[in-house]
Amino acid sequence: MRFPSWWRQALLYGALLAAGTALLQWLDYRWLARAHSTELYLLIVAAAFLAIGLVVGARVLGRPAPPRPAGNPAAQASLGISEREMEVLRELDAGHANKQIARNLAISPNTVKTHVARLFGKLGASRRTDALARARELGLLP
Repeated sequence: MRFPSWWRQALLYGALLAAGTALLQWLDYRWLARAHSTELYLLIVAAAFLAIGLVVGARVLGRPAPPRPAGNPAAQASLGISEREMEVLRELDAGHANKQIARNLAISPNTVKTHVARLFGKLGASRRTDALARARELGLLP
C-alpha cells in the first residue's frame, strides 16, 4: 500500500517534531541535573536509606507469629476438661501464679486452686510441670 505524498510529508514532519521535542526534553533534564545536582544526590541517598531501612525492618520484625492451634478437642472431651479448665491450663502454660490467673480470668484464687487440682487429676499429674508436659503430649497445648 502506497501513501499519498502529503502523508509521507506529514509523517516526516511528525518524526522531526518528535525528535526535536525529545532533544529539548533531554537538554532540559541536563540543565535541571546540573542546576539542582545537590538535591538530586540527596534524593538518591535518601531513597537508598529508605530501601535499606525497609529491608532491615522487614527482616528484624519478620512475620507475625502464627495463631495458636485450637488444641485437641478429642483429647479434651475424652478427659472431660471444661473450657474454663483449658483457660486455666493456658494460664499455667504462660507461667502465671494462681493469684495472677485469678485476676486474668476474673475468678477467685480458691476457684483457680480447684481447677488446678481437677486438672492434675484429669491429666494424672502431681505438679504443674507434669500437667503441662502431659497436656503437650496430648496436643492440648502447643
